[in-house]
Formats: sequence, structure tokens, C-alpha cells
Amino acid sequence: MTVSFARNGEIAIAYETFGTEGRPLLLIQGGLAPMQGWPDKFCESLVQKGFHVARYDNRDAGQSSRATADYTLADSAADGIAVLDALGWPGAHVVGVSLGGMIAQVMATRQADRVLSLTSLSSAPDHLQRWNLRKVRTLVKFAAIHRKRPTDPESAGEQLVRIYRVVGSPGHPHDEEWIRDVGRRTFHTRTDFAAFRRQGKAMYALGDRRAELASVRVPTLVITGEADPVQPVSAGRATADAIPGAKFVTYPGMGHDLPRPLWPELIGEIDAIARV
Repeated sequence: MTVSFARNGEIAIAYETFGTEGRPLLLIQGGLAPMQGWPDKFCESLVQKGFHVARYDNRDAGQSSRATADYTLADSAADGIAVLDALGWPGAHVVGVSLGGMIAQVMATRQADRVLSLTSLSSAPDHLQRWNLRKVRTLVKFAAIHRKRPTDPESAGEQLVRIYRVVGSPGHPHDEEWIRDVGRRTFHTRTDFAAFRRQGKAMYALGDRRAELASVRVPTLVITGEADPVQPVSAGRATADAIPGAKFVTYPGMGHDLPRPLWPELIGEIDAIARV
């Protein structure tokens, strides 16, 4: 896979594409995660549905630039637009997961002419933390796993497996060999704590975006796992309620990941909203 770079001022954004023609589709990952969090086979399945797919590393993640100052989700959304520009795409169907869902939402409000449809996965419409005991326990475990920095690709792979065991889907088997492989391959470009902190501050900086989301006019799909320990169903419901006409879909047993047994349904929903 060949990595290319788009530029947004001083920030270089690494991206890859799947397919050579079809409906343009932009995939945006969440906090900490590299673009490989969108599995190759998931992207290839989207190509088979008739999409030309691009995935990219957010600033402060993967092979993209590390920021030298704080920023907001509006800056991150502009990074996504820079990828569209580099590809020569006037617009694209935009799919974001977790923090990437928030970035996609901002693109749909502030660069509305570039977004053909919006899919927000495992995300929220604001900076508010919808706390419950399960979420607290999850974040404590997540922090404990990240406390020890991996020293080599093998330990990075094992760390990522432990993370998926905490946040992933309890109702579906995890492809732990794929998870280990992603951890190994991205060890040298992994996000450090300072970069992750800036990503978190970017999420908080724009505050509650629900009033802004009322302006979205493109076909919108909101998907949330019913077993998501990070962004519960109430977060997805708040997103869908904020966007006029949004379709809201939940899946039993789905956590804060993309479980492979659900790919046919997830891809089918993404394809359907892009045809509205």
C-alpha cells in the first residue's frame, strides 16, 4: 500500500486509497488510532460496493505530523478537506468513528458543500462525558494499559490486544491476530501521550455542537454499539436527535470497535445512506 501526503499549512496528512474509481468515500479514525484501524478487508469490501476509498491518519497520529500547538476539531476537519483536495475530489461520503465521528460531524457543518453523506460511528455530538460505572471502569483499565509504553513491535501488538479486550465488542469474537499485526506495524509511528492530550483538548474546544448539527442537510447515518463502554447508546441517540432526518441504528453486542461479523450490515448501511 502506497502512502501519500496531503498538506494543511504546516501539517502533513498521510493517506492511502483503495480502488481506482467509484463513489468517493473518506474514512476517519478515532483518537490514538492509525488509519490501519480501518481494516484492509473492510476497505476492500467497500470498494466492491462501488466506492473509491481513502483512509488517513489524523494529525497527531500515525504517519501524519505531530502538532506544535493546541488545535480544535475544526482544524482536524480541515485536514480531511486537504485529503479531498489532494485526491481531486469535489466531495465525498464521509465516515468517522469515535473522535473521527466528531471530525466528520464538523466537516458536515463547516464544509457542508464537500460532504455528500455522513456516517457517525461510536461517537457523540459534544464534549460531555455520559458517565456510568461501566465507563469509569473502562477508562481506568484503558489508562492502566497505556501507562506502560511498549518497547518493541511485539509488545505494541500485545498492548493493542489488551486494549481491544477492554473496549471491543463483548458479543463478537476479536480477530486478535489482525490486532497484533496492526500494533506491530504501527509501533514506530504510534501516538504518544502529548499528542493524545492535544486530540482530547481538540474535542473539548468546540464544546456542545448539537445546535450546529441542526444545520446538516445531507443524508446521515448514526451507528452505536449497544455494548459500547466508551460512547454509550445515549451518545449516539443524542447525535441522531441533533441532525434532522438522521437514521439511528444500534447493534447488540457491539462495543467500541468494528466487529468483523457485523461488516456486511455496517457496509450495507453505509452504502444505503450514500444512495439516498
